[in-house]
Amino acid sequence: MKLGVNLGYWGAGNDAANLELAREADRLGWSSVWVAEAYGSDAATVLAWVAAQTEQIDVGSAIFQIPGRTPAMTAMTAATLDTLSGGRFRLGLGVSGPQVSEGWHGVRFDKPLARTREYVDIVRLALARQRRVKYDGEHYQLPLPDGPGKALMLTVHPVRDYIPTYLAAVGPKNLELTGEIADGLLAIFFSTDFGPEQLELVRKGREKAGKTMEDFDVVATVPVVVGDDPEQCAHAVRAYTALYVGGMGSRDKNFYNQLAVRMGYADAAAEVQEKYLRRDYEGAMAALPFEFLDRTALLGPVDRIASGLRALADAGVTTAAVAAFPGQEVGPIDTLRAVDEAHRLAGLGDVPSR
Repeated sequence: MKLGVNLGYWGAGNDAANLELAREADRLGWSSVWVAEAYGSDAATVLAWVAAQTEQIDVGSAIFQIPGRTPAMTAMTAATLDTLSGGRFRLGLGVSGPQVSEGWHGVRFDKPLARTREYVDIVRLALARQRRVKYDGEHYQLPLPDGPGKALMLTVHPVRDYIPTYLAAVGPKNLELTGEIADGLLAIFFSTDFGPEQLELVRKGREKAGKTMEDFDVVATVPVVVGDDPEQCAHAVRAYTALYVGGMGSRDKNFYNQLAVRMGYADAAAEVQEKYLRRDYEGAMAALPFEFLDRTALLGPVDRIASGLRALADAGVTTAAVAAFPGQEVGPIDTLRAVDEAHRLAGLGDVPSR
């Protein structure tokens, strides 16, 4: 299992620290650094900035929002980033959710699976540069059939012949689609006991496409807090987890809340959401069971984190993308170093994880 670092969203007052995290992961020989976007900073600009100030580590979008860019624009951005980074770009995509898609981008959140399939088709057609891009789909038509537009070919040559595509997936149908059409999964709140059930859906999609899991990259974003007391460490991730389980979506359309329900935390998920939507953020954080936090994060001393990494690898994770949360005594940079040590203690690699 390789190691990566997830920098999350930019612009939260931690920008300089985040850049140093990327540099430290690069120095440690980690495989990848991932950047997110919601309705603040965009991931593409940040990835270009990070790529310019690192040397070997891959840079990936986790994610580019499908409703925020046309497929052609995403292909242009992917090719440009791959060129500027010297062939280090990984393309992560996701449909976001109805509130952001319709409220921010003005794009209907309808038939997300079919839209994603067509979107990936067009991006790959453009990046392959084997012919002018023509596409006749339900959601996308290139060129438009009733106007003066003509089929075009991408003019930028990516460094590599093939840029790997990842999908962020939470729900069962989207997990199966990810296995069928993508090169990797971007997972969140992955637990070693429930994760294999999710990966079985991915495997089903792989089989449908005549593929195996052998070269498929399962990237799990894993919050990490280093400290002596795991329960005390858990406090550092309560705000993050409550935001997703309680407030990342509407009452009826919160994919992360639904995931917590499928994991067996229906009562807690309902309480967290109810309090979060009433803006009782402290109450929402307190309603999160320690067990759920412990299952979806790595908390405690280095030897306990090593055991957690080993368990993630055994459950099918091929890249642990560390989200470094500062503890009472250990800051983000030292958290990366502790994870690097834990990775070796777990017997997951004595050589750079790239």
